[in-house]
Amino acid sequence: MTKKIRKFNKKPGKDYSGQILKLLSQNSSKDFNYKQIAAVLEVTDTKGRNEIIKELKYLVSTQKIEEVDRGKFRILEQSSYFEGTIDMTARKAAYFISPEFDEDPFIPTNNLNKALHGDKVKAYVYNKRKGKKPEAEVIEIIERKRDEFVGVIQINGTFAFVVTANPKMYVDLFIPKEKFGDAENGDVVLVKMTDWPEKANNPYGQVIKVLGKPGEHNTEMHAILAEYGLPTDFPVEVEAFAQKLDTSITEEEIANRRDMRDVLTFTIDPRDAKDFDDALSFQVLENGNYEIGIHIADVSHYLQEGTVLDEEAYNRATSIYLVDRVVPMLPEVLSNFACSLRPNEEKYTFSAVFELNKKAEIMNSWFGRTVIYSDKRFAYEEAQVIIETKGNKIPAEISLTNEEQTVEEPIVNAILTMDDLAKKMRAKRMANGAISFDKVEVKFHLDENDEPTGVYFKVSKDANHLIEEFMLLANRKVSEFIGKQKKTFIYRIHDEPDQDKLFNLQTVISKFGYGLNFKSKGDISKSLNKLLSDVQGKKEQNLVDTLAIRSMSKAAYSTQNIGHYGLAFDYYSHFTSPIRRYPDVMVHRLLQSYLDGAKSADEEVYEAKCVHTSQMENLAANAERDSIKYMQVKFMQDHKDEEFVGVISGVTEWGIYVEIVENKCEGMVRIREIKDDYYTFDEKQYALVGEVTKNLLQLGDEIIVKVKNADLVKKQLDFTFIKKVND
Repeated sequence: MTKKIRKFNKKPGKDYSGQILKLLSQNSSKDFNYKQIAAVLEVTDTKGRNEIIKELKYLVSTQKIEEVDRGKFRILEQSSYFEGTIDMTARKAAYFISPEFDEDPFIPTNNLNKALHGDKVKAYVYNKRKGKKPEAEVIEIIERKRDEFVGVIQINGTFAFVVTANPKMYVDLFIPKEKFGDAENGDVVLVKMTDWPEKANNPYGQVIKVLGKPGEHNTEMHAILAEYGLPTDFPVEVEAFAQKLDTSITEEEIANRRDMRDVLTFTIDPRDAKDFDDALSFQVLENGNYEIGIHIADVSHYLQEGTVLDEEAYNRATSIYLVDRVVPMLPEVLSNFACSLRPNEEKYTFSAVFELNKKAEIMNSWFGRTVIYSDKRFAYEEAQVIIETKGNKIPAEISLTNEEQTVEEPIVNAILTMDDLAKKMRAKRMANGAISFDKVEVKFHLDENDEPTGVYFKVSKDANHLIEEFMLLANRKVSEFIGKQKKTFIYRIHDEPDQDKLFNLQTVISKFGYGLNFKSKGDISKSLNKLLSDVQGKKEQNLVDTLAIRSMSKAAYSTQNIGHYGLAFDYYSHFTSPIRRYPDVMVHRLLQSYLDGAKSADEEVYEAKCVHTSQMENLAANAERDSIKYMQVKFMQDHKDEEFVGVISGVTEWGIYVEIVENKCEGMVRIREIKDDYYTFDEKQYALVGEVTKNLLQLGDEIIVKVKNADLVKKQLDFTFIKKVND
């Protein structure tokens, strides 16, 4: 006869369940009685032991453990225990992320057992039966995701708490007086979590750096970097090493390279660029074809493996582009000088040289180390004038010199010919299923104190596309050259989009009268391109662009090539930006070693490097987004009494997100503050519905709002709803 398990209601008291489950889980083949458990947990009082007895009965009743003999307990059914990561919500609960589950199990706050966002944990999962939503309880923290946090210190005599602005950090850090460092009450600080005692409600920490006062510009920029564990200054020994490098151009080194100093060469970059890591060369061959060289700064010549400089570059993995500054991957002596392809200077480069016919078909290709001499530097705007006018005059208001320029005819012809070839290559890419994401980029005009004075939008034009196409060509052909040799290489991969996300996108865009074609992979790509083209200049453009990008998979680095969906390439690597991306440095090194006849490199070693560089890229992107959000909030602080037209960019049960049309700043209108009716959330319509009037506030609607609150520390904008447009 099966033993009936009596239901046991858990009473309030000290919660030992997590500790008991952890102990039994770590000793899954052993039996424990309550005395042994109490001894391990260092519970010596009668009340505590009685709590443990009650807890054991409760865990038996919930079938997490079993009583194998009278008073002896063991963990039950190892198949209910899984490893995964914690994904915190803003409401102090979490989800357990594991590939074992289609639906992420929910973790209530009291089941987190000191786990924090991103931690790798072991969890007990219950309610796995059909029709029931799975829930989980953390029983062991395998690995902390992070132990450093940014927040404001609140000092209270002999102790303090550090309160973070991160909504996913659900607990404040306790700081004893001797761990304050130089912090004063109200400072923004970086703290290290040192311990979380079993009986403590809060983790303990110590201040390791004072970042400044909340709301101050420099403080907030440093806080953004610290929040993601990103660097600021270079260590002294790294700077010293870089300063001692021999950056001279020698005849001995030139003899080992293809000398292309006599070939017409120029750069096209953003107006405010300080590092020029790519140049183009152009010449017409005797057979009428064109030889075009894509020349990339030869960073790997200076950045030698095994040095402190290389170790620092690898750890950083990428340059970080905040709204007002660049945190470079390499010290300035390299990034802005030795490796920067500045005009009228000889430079070492790593090149991909192609012979193309007038149809932009590749007839020949060559890869190797070169030396070049850049004849001219252009800003994108200057090259654009040449392309648009087909002339040789650059007006003073566009010229980098602020004076009218006359450009030499050979350079004008080179730019116009390369523009024609780039357009043909782009057309081929699109025909092959590439997707054209030309999302509007928000930029700020900053004064001398880095205060925002205005917003402008960066839009890609023909000159941008010219550079883009030739960089894509070099990246693709380098990748293909090694990929077909079946040797270990670093690919930039991009998987096909998730079907569910595409269906969600279809639901949203149908409200604006657009649609996707799901018949085949090619039809999806074509209909996505049509969608992105059709929304150009419309009020919903930024919303649709953003949702379309979110429906895509994330690009990443890997030694396992699956192609690049967004570009419609079978082979793709990053070769063209070694000044600011470490994967490009590794690509240069591998390419040169294979050109020298080396065997295939260790795949496992390089895959680990791919994981690291992908992770650092994501952290840098998060920091860049936060810095833009900060500047948007700062900009809107000075516009509190103004009304703005905005588009509803998100709808939730707690309110609507609104993006202002004229500057792309996004904020929230909370549902309780919309006063013209009582609104409820209708998930199917992506809308808030008025109970009395049946008014709809739905995704894509234009409404008028005012700025209610601009919180620089939290980087949040709150709007007041005025009315719908045309009401």
